[in-house]
Amino acid sequence: MTVAFLGGTSIAESSAFSGWESGEITTEFGRTFFRKRGEHVVVNRHGSGKPLPAHAIDHRANIRAIADLGFGDVVAFSSVGSLRPGITPGTFVSCDDYVGLAVGPATFFDRELRGGAPGIANNLVPEIIHALAPEFTVATGLTYVQTRGPRFETRAEIRILKEWGDVVGMTAAHEADLCTELGLRYNSLGIVDNFANGIEGTAIDLEKFMGLVRSHQERVDRFILRVIEALS
Repeated sequence: MTVAFLGGTSIAESSAFSGWESGEITTEFGRTFFRKRGEHVVVNRHGSGKPLPAHAIDHRANIRAIADLGFGDVVAFSSVGSLRPGITPGTFVSCDDYVGLAVGPATFFDRELRGGAPGIANNLVPEIIHALAPEFTVATGLTYVQTRGPRFETRAEIRILKEWGDVVGMTAAHEADLCTELGLRYNSLGIVDNFANGIEGTAIDLEKFMGLVRSHQERVDRFILRVIEALS
């Protein structure tokens, strides 16, 4: 099956894509690096080399590159914070809706009075979940709340955001919007790396977050490999 994978923090440290052939493509929005094996490519949303912070990611170049490479299905891996005590760190999730009100829009329609209807297709998620069972379970039907970054949210912000959704992150709403505009089918998969600031008394900073990401890396690598197998 021809699928493009899109990832970030966990992808950058993963061994799942070692040995894949490196490539790059230049779009009207900028240059995107990717790795390819067979009918699959993977793009690190943060770029190659020194990773870009969330607010500086060139989402338009990334999504345009995936479309120009001929892919119609996108499986995105995201690191998210939980807004619910019952959604604990280490949980794999899939969101089917999102809130992006607090951030500026990412769109291909800068000079046209148009815009795609928002949505997450998740057309491949049922197949993936079926193939991963019983080794992995995925919490589905969740709502993703996007913030701007690069800083984490304040406790006061989290008290508001937990009324809006189930998990919080900094990238998926932009990606889903852009995929919809180009007719790409966006599939959401994520790992809960942390409780959001103040949830279950948690305080969060970058050093602590990166430590949590590293603690989940081996399990995430196995999850990614199983997803690739399921879609091969």
